[in-house]
Order: sequence, then structure tokens, then C-alpha cells
Amino acid sequence: MLHSTLCYLECDGKYLMMHRVKKKNDMNIDKWIGVGGKFEEGETPFECARREIFEETHLLVSSLHYRGIVTFVSDKYGAEYMHLFTANEFSGELNTECNEGELVWIDKSKVYNLPIWEGDKIFFKLLENNAPFFSLKLSYEGDRLVNHTLEF
Repeated sequence: MLHSTLCYLECDGKYLMMHRVKKKNDMNIDKWIGVGGKFEEGETPFECARREIFEETHLLVSSLHYRGIVTFVSDKYGAEYMHLFTANEFSGELNTECNEGELVWIDKSKVYNLPIWEGDKIFFKLLENNAPFFSLKLSYEGDRLVNHTLEF
């Protein structure tokens, strides 16, 4: 099963979001997501998140908050464990030339109006409510969310 990380950098009531418009055959094409990616051999979730954040944004994160694990099950894309983080302490200058998409600071209240995965709305609510560490299982048929299970 694939392991990945996803991080939402936070600043001034906004999330740093990536509009996935640059890669062909991207399962997230035209969706808005955080930054992150696939684990490399031997990496911890924290190491993977820091590496991916730097590769995509050129920002160095000094403090990561491990918020939960999201299990995706899809008849179209397979299965994945996504380790979800937030971060509000970082330094550096934002890379405006990311090769995976366009990076934009989005007001947290406007995230739900963007084209995002239906299941992402569930974990955004958990992040908003500062929920304790959680496990969220999202089951998709094609691009349609058909079931979800949440445990704390």
C-alpha cells in the first residue's frame, strides 16, 4: 500500500494550497490540496513531510503537527495511507515555480468553495475543530465518496 504525506501550512488564517494543474495523468488534476507526496525508502512520516514541503515550496518547516492518518480506498486509484500534518512555523521564500501545481494562500473559510475531494471536507472540519489525532477511512468509487469511517 502506498504511503504519503499531506501538509497544510497555516499563516494569518490561510492555508497554503496547491492547485494541481501541471502534471499529466495526475489523480488530483484540477483539485486543490496541500503539499506533500510519497515516502522514500526508510523515511518516517515527519522526514517525508519535511522533504516534500521543501521540494514543493522551498520552505523549511520547524514544527510539524501530526494530525491524523487518512486511509483512501478507491476502485480507480488503489489504496493509500496518507499521513496528515499542519504546520505554522516555517522559514524561507515561497517557491512560485512548483512543477506540480500553483501554490496559493487560501483563506480557510473559502477552502470548501474550491474543487477539493469530498472526503477532504471531513478532515478540514476536524482540523478546524482541533480534533485529537484521528484515523479517517475514505472509500471512493471513481471520484465519488461512498463511505467514510472516523475513529479517535
